Amino acid sequence: MTSPNNGLGDLIRDPDEAIRRMDDWAAGFAAKAQRYQAAQEETERLRLTASSSDGAVSVTVGADGTVTDLTFSNKVKSFPLDELSRAILTTMRRAQSGIAEKVAGVMSEQLGDEDRETRTLLLDNLRGRFPDPDEPEDQPSAEPPPAPPSPSGGAATPPASSGPATPPRRGTAADPDEQDNNPW
Repeated sequence: MTSPNNGLGDLIRDPDEAIRRMDDWAAGFAAKAQRYQAAQEETERLRLTASSSDGAVSVTVGADGTVTDLTFSNKVKSFPLDELSRAILTTMRRAQSGIAEKVAGVMSEQLGDEDRETRTLLLDNLRGRFPDPDEPEDQPSAEPPPAPPSPSGGAATPPASSGPATPPRRGTAADPDEQDNNPW
């Protein structure tokens, strides 16, 4: 019976070669772990800032999308509260929309072409969580359901809310995938 070249039989015949290969393999994993650790540390230091078009609101977020700083100019003193809320959320979403691009840059710098599939999954997840606020969302609009017919007996049904629909919050506890905001 003959053994294939470079197969298990060759390693058994030369234990020193087997040890060298295992040492190389272990060193490769250690180096890979160091590259990933460096990428994670650099990603955790990322900060992205966006300002509202009028400069009244400035929001800074980390790579996990959490707000790390929120500043206002004196202009906000005259803003109605609903306008201020809208400016904060819009500006926050603009800052968050750059997360995937920044993380991609860190990964490219630290990891090169290593683990393309893992990188694609991670970046697609970030793009899904933090889409470009200027692009239309694929989700259907949250319109209220039609009011049921009024019950007999003349009791009136409560009026439907005419205010704008509130978009779903990101990172709520109801979604287990959003509980850990660490992109790693």
